[in-house]
Amino acid sequence: MGSIVIYFSRAGQNYVNKEIKELKVGNTDIAAHLLEEQTGSDIFELKPVKPYSDNYRECVKEAVADMKSNARPELMSYPDNMEQYDTVYLAYPSYCGTMPMPVFTFLEKYDFTGKTIWPLCTNEGSGMGRSEDDIRKLCPGAIVKEGLSVHGAEAADAGPAIKAWLSREAE
Repeated sequence: MGSIVIYFSRAGQNYVNKEIKELKVGNTDIAAHLLEEQTGSDIFELKPVKPYSDNYRECVKEAVADMKSNARPELMSYPDNMEQYDTVYLAYPSYCGTMPMPVFTFLEKYDFTGKTIWPLCTNEGSGMGRSEDDIRKLCPGAIVKEGLSVHGAEAADAGPAIKAWLSREAE
């Protein structure tokens, strides 16, 4: 069986070190590719049919509205043959104290029974929030490892933290 990195990320305006900055590549995208490098996994980006705004304040409004309505935004595509993977590295930014709703859409599409999910959450100080509990609720048959919180502004330098997390959890 194999492994895959599934991630949701957003470029454009992002909150970084207490100010709004324009990012050409989202922090979670950076962390997901570090995970791909270190694990030799396949990789797949979750892209909603209707993307969140590039404007930070608008994106926050959209994310809050999605959370309040318990939305399941439609995704452009899904990975082929999820059955072939026994390990899923799930990377996402913190939205409203958990995962963005497109990640919920993805998790509800598949049966993760017997699979191991490794959550990685990029954030600017909010940590994992309730995302690990949400993953456990959405994937009741999965083994959900302790997640890794990555400070988004330092995502490019997260390689050593990711390596330590992977080796600690492998024990």
